[in-house]
Amino acid sequence: MVHGGAGAGAEHSDGCELAVDAAARALAQGDTALEAAIAAVLVLEDDERFNAGTGAALGLDGETIEMDAALMDTQGTLAAVAALRSVKNPILVARDVARTPHYLLVGEGAQRFARLMGHAPYDVIADTARRKHKELLAKMAAGEQPMAGVDNAEFARFWNYDSVPTVAGSQGCDTVGAVVRDAHGHFAVAGSTGGSAPSLLGRVGDTPLVGCGFYAGPAGAVAATGIGEYIIRTMLAMRVYQWIDDGMDLHEALRKGIGLVLPDAKTGLIAVSRTQSGWHANASTPTAER
Repeated sequence: MVHGGAGAGAEHSDGCELAVDAAARALAQGDTALEAAIAAVLVLEDDERFNAGTGAALGLDGETIEMDAALMDTQGTLAAVAALRSVKNPILVARDVARTPHYLLVGEGAQRFARLMGHAPYDVIADTARRKHKELLAKMAAGEQPMAGVDNAEFARFWNYDSVPTVAGSQGCDTVGAVVRDAHGHFAVAGSTGGSAPSLLGRVGDTPLVGCGFYAGPAGAVAATGIGEYIIRTMLAMRVYQWIDDGMDLHEALRKGIGLVLPDAKTGLIAVSRTQSGWHANASTPTAER
């Protein structure tokens, strides 16, 4: 199963189809579940329509891009990066982190590590990201509230970019992700995001936090997408995984998980178990999935 984010509409489903095909090819040639999950996420990171990698969202200053990515499987691999800048594929940096003694690298340390591991500087700002940022500012100027339960003035009040505050609005939280079961029964999950808008500099959401945006165990794998602050509060991926592990029908577990989040906070989930796969999103959430 692959998702393109809580803000990605069905018109982007062809991108998810390509990601699924990449994962299927990896499995067909004998790759592990984790390698297949990474292959799927790479396709989405390279598609500027999705908020990950090349299509990562611009920060409120209209210049800064900070990205998160994570991966986990049932063979002992767990790694993530957060607030990472200037790389093309954060999921590959997360894969390299798995070779270190650590689970999570962030910010400047993560960027230095990426260079050490041979990831070249990549500072492309996609036309899609520029367009979305312009739309973001226009929506806020029109009085739209960017984040459920948060006053717009809070972002100006706590502004921590180098530039002066700008008007800010919401362009969604389009994390991309994949959950995979391979022929040996191993599970894996991988996810990547260009962050949430609006957000302060250095903001980290649910994507790189184990049990929040992702989890994989012997019973299956779960990936979440949406506004990270709400997903983190509920430990959403872990809660859904535990229900599946306890024997709950996968689709019921997904529905129950979505019910933990505010209805107006766009949220989606995908999961795969030993016998089932599926997705669920709240009514306000357009998604691209396969």
